Amino acid sequence: MAATLSSNVPTRRRAARRNTVAPSRRRPTRKPTHPSGDQDQRLLDRYTDQRGNDREVLAQRGPAGSVLVVDRDRVTLGDPRLVAHLAADEPAENAALVCASYLRDMTATSLHCRLVTSEDLRSAPFADQPEAQARNEPASACEPVDRLCRRYRLQPLQTGMSIPELRWCRDEHPIASGAGEPVSVREAIAAIESYEPIRALTMRALWHDDAAHVSTAVLRAELARVQQSPIVLNRRLREVVLEHVACGELSMSEIAVRCGRVKRDRKGNQSGETSWLARRLGLVPEGGQHTPTPWIHSDVLALIARSGLGISPREVEL
Repeated sequence: MAATLSSNVPTRRRAARRNTVAPSRRRPTRKPTHPSGDQDQRLLDRYTDQRGNDREVLAQRGPAGSVLVVDRDRVTLGDPRLVAHLAADEPAENAALVCASYLRDMTATSLHCRLVTSEDLRSAPFADQPEAQARNEPASACEPVDRLCRRYRLQPLQTGMSIPELRWCRDEHPIASGAGEPVSVREAIAAIESYEPIRALTMRALWHDDAAHVSTAVLRAELARVQQSPIVLNRRLREVVLEHVACGELSMSEIAVRCGRVKRDRKGNQSGETSWLARRLGLVPEGGQHTPTPWIHSDVLALIARSGLGISPREVEL
């Protein structure tokens, strides 16, 4: 009997131990959380505005792969403001760069972005602009005219290739003639001092590219150089500066001093280097040139806007 009892006790203990040990389970992987629970939104930064309200800047997925950079109230998730609408082909890190620039500009001046509209949530930036203009623009808009009454139009040219080459051409006569002088996309934009309608008409022509009958390689490269260049038009900056000067708010000398462009006379009196500012604004020609330039580097434009005028560079960009 002793042998029987001794043999049953370990058996019950082993069974009890087996029943009390829980089987191991793998924890489910937790997905990263989003500030609003929306998988299409990514938090870029948070800040407190001048009124003491907590706000946040988000990168929100838009139509056709675009990205909306939105500033909204962090507590109520309301008052959404559109900081930027980035096209689908822009690098993903551009949203963070836009956010950083937006918050940096906010420390220098009070920015006022418009509210996000339903149209922003339905349409991608620049997606349908050429097509819309093709439907709504009159025929004369397809031949822009500069201030010297010269006409610009897209036409195929024989350049020694097996097929014609599509290029922008300039006609020196007010009434369009058959032939024209080939010019680049950049030259046409500079003459008109506006990106539109040259850019839209060029994009429309490239989208309707018939590679079997006409070559658009040069036209495509010229448009890409304009879009990627840090050199931008200065017309809007010039208009804003002249408005401030005309109202008596600032002088050309004060703006130049704020930008760090200072000169001194023989007596040591300090004043702003107005000739530098006038050249940057396209009011007087550069040294050795006969006509003012319509271009300015984006860094210099930002310097004059932020330091000289105390506004955001976006307010003086075309």
